[in-house]
Amino acid sequence: MRSDSTPPSNRRDRRQASRRARRRPALTAGFLAVGVLATAALTGTAPLASAASPADLTSASFRLAAYSTPTTSAAPEAIAARAAVTAASTSAQAATSVQNDIAASGLDIGQPATVDTAALDGAAQRLTEAQSLPATLLPELTDQVTTAASTVDQRVAELRGSLDAAVAKKQAEEAAEKARQEAEAAAKAKAAEEAASARSTPSSGGTPARPVAPSGGGGSGDNSPGGAQATARGMLAGYGWGDDQFSCLVSLWNRESGWNVHAYNSGSGAYGIPQALPGSKMGSAGADWQDNAATQISWGLGYISGRYGSPCGAWGHSQSTGWY
Repeated sequence: MRSDSTPPSNRRDRRQASRRARRRPALTAGFLAVGVLATAALTGTAPLASAASPADLTSASFRLAAYSTPTTSAAPEAIAARAAVTAASTSAQAATSVQNDIAASGLDIGQPATVDTAALDGAAQRLTEAQSLPATLLPELTDQVTTAASTVDQRVAELRGSLDAAVAKKQAEEAAEKARQEAEAAAKAKAAEEAASARSTPSSGGTPARPVAPSGGGGSGDNSPGGAQATARGMLAGYGWGDDQFSCLVSLWNRESGWNVHAYNSGSGAYGIPQALPGSKMGSAGADWQDNAATQISWGLGYISGRYGSPCGAWGHSQSTGWY
C-alpha cells in the first residue's frame, strides 16, 4: 500500500481550486446575462435567443423581450392616444344627443334613429387600458379609435340632417295649415258681410230686407225725438229684441243724430235718425224717408240686424270705433 505523504493543507488547496474551476462557466454566463439585460434596458431592444447559450441566459432574454419601459405621459404616442380617447367620448355623447333629440321631437325621419357605438366603445376601452404599455403598441390602437369615431360621427351627421329636414317639413306644413285657416276665416267673414249687405239692400221688387213693423206698432206720425223712440220701441218685437236692446239703440242714435229726423252731416252726407249714408238708402223702406221717423227707424233697424245682429252689437262697435 502506498501512503499519501501529501500534507493536508495541499489537499485542501486542490479541492478549492477544483470547485472554483467548476463554478467559473456559471459565473461567466451570469455576467453575460447581466450585461445583455443592461444593454437592452438602455437601447429598448431585446437580445436574440442565440446571444448566449446557457439556459439561464436564454430564459432572461425571453423575459426581456416581453418587457420595456412603460410609456411616459410626454411621449407623442401617449399624447395622441389621450386625444383619441377624448374625441371618442365626444363622438359618443353626440350620438346619445341626436338619438334623444329625435325621440323628443316625435317626428318620423324616414330611417332608424340609432347609432351603433359598440365598436367605438370597445376600441376606446382597449386604448385606455393600453396606455401603460410600451409606446410602440399605441399607434395601432389609436388608429382603431380614430376610425371608429369617424364612423360614428358620419352616422350622427346623417341623423342630424334627417331630423333638421323633418323639423323644416313640419314647420312648412304648420304654416300652410295656418294660412289655409286664415283664408277660410277671411272668406267666411266676407260672405257674412255680403249677406248682411244683401239683407239691408232692397230686392228687385223694392221691398225692404226685413219686414216693417205692422201699423200701430208705434208709428204714430210723431217725429219728435220722444215720438221716434216710442216708434222704435214698438218695432223691436218684430226683430225678437227686448228692452235691453232698446237701451243700446237709444244710446246709439243719441250719439248719431239725437233722434232728429232731419239730422244732416255736412261732412259725410249722412242723414236722418240712423244717419244713413247716403240718406237715399232709406228709400227702400218708404218714399217718405226724408220726413218720416218711422220709415227711417224701419230702415235703420233692418241695417243693424243685418250687419251687427242687434242694437247692442252696433253700439259696442260704435264705442270701439266711433261709427257703426
